[in-house]
Amino acid sequence: MSTTPPGPAPWRAIAAGASASFVGIGLARFAYTPLLPEIVNAHWFSPSAVAYLGSANLAGYLLGALAARRVARRLGDRRALRWMMALATVGLLACSVPVSVGWFFAWRLVSGVAGGVIMVRVAGAVLPHLHGQRRGLASGAIFAGLGLGIAASGTLVPLLLTAGLSSTWIGLAALCALLTAPSWNGWPAPTAPSPAAASAPTPRAERPARSPRLALLLVEYALISMGIVPAMSFLADFVSRGLGRGSGGGSLIWIVYGLGALLGPTLYGLLGDRLGFARALLLITVVQAAALTALAFTHALPEIAVLSVVIGTLPPGVVPVVLGRVHELVPANTEAQSAAWGRATIAGALSLAVSAYLYSYVFDLTGQNHHVLFLIGAAALALALLTHLATRFLRPDTERRPAAAPAPVPAGALSE
Repeated sequence: MSTTPPGPAPWRAIAAGASASFVGIGLARFAYTPLLPEIVNAHWFSPSAVAYLGSANLAGYLLGALAARRVARRLGDRRALRWMMALATVGLLACSVPVSVGWFFAWRLVSGVAGGVIMVRVAGAVLPHLHGQRRGLASGAIFAGLGLGIAASGTLVPLLLTAGLSSTWIGLAALCALLTAPSWNGWPAPTAPSPAAASAPTPRAERPARSPRLALLLVEYALISMGIVPAMSFLADFVSRGLGRGSGGGSLIWIVYGLGALLGPTLYGLLGDRLGFARALLLITVVQAAALTALAFTHALPEIAVLSVVIGTLPPGVVPVVLGRVHELVPANTEAQSAAWGRATIAGALSLAVSAYLYSYVFDLTGQNHHVLFLIGAAALALALLTHLATRFLRPDTERRPAAAPAPVPAGALSE
């Protein structure tokens, strides 16, 4: 008979996961974008230094994704997620003082590391403890924090900036602290195995990297991540400078984009539950490729606003769908699924980091032509679509699905 410490209600675990994604990725990454011009205007750093600092969080995110399994083994998922949220909070607070470029870069890097660890481990810490089949909706709720962070960057940051740049960073850190504190005890507790389970031989987990379908999924996710970057980085600039609508028009479109991001995770997670995650991913990729292509040829603000809502759903919304697809492809073993999801996160993070530099280079090379960037992003999504379709030529037995829904396996016990 297993000994299970009393744990939080399922809604508290989901709320803790959503808070972690909001703090570690939503605010720690996306709040920096609307602060860029203010940092330059306040003469904290030069424009070139600000662009350099913008890459620090993505680099840290990649490092965090690479180190996530090691961190979880040492601390356990519960403690790792607690301390990563605290670390992201401290990182935002430290940025309120512009000591030097090195100081700022270090703390942006640290906050990225926290976000990478959270992205890899948060789902495995919560989902195995939830009963029922609506895992897509639950994972969508967990990763809704990403969308909320994008939405907050367009609404909350401008309000905080009225109090000054340093106060804005302090306000963001205070908000993160307010979310970290109540979620501290919201994480599911590790469950001690029964004596019989403890004495039983541990089955050797299948190495998910050997699955051809999983390998193609990683490529597909990397290409989708590449397709995310143009709108995420240049949409507001496209409207404000490219179309001559000014900063007000750019801010308005960014808020609309944030609205889509807010809806994306739950909407796409529900879509995965209804259609299956493979079909949902196919449909999402087709719609997004069409929307990004249309954006490259659109100049009217109302049409751009509608397309921005659609495109905004992708960055946070694709996460629960890819996670669900990983769980479909990998045997019903929590640690094997977590390892596969870690690889997917690394593939996405590496693509984001490399693509950011690639698009910046092309932007300068083409005389700051936004349309070219959007078309390159659409081409990346088209390649992702072809990669997805290529899986149909693989042998059906390469995909292994459990005959029945597996019993929840405590993630904390496996990662301690």
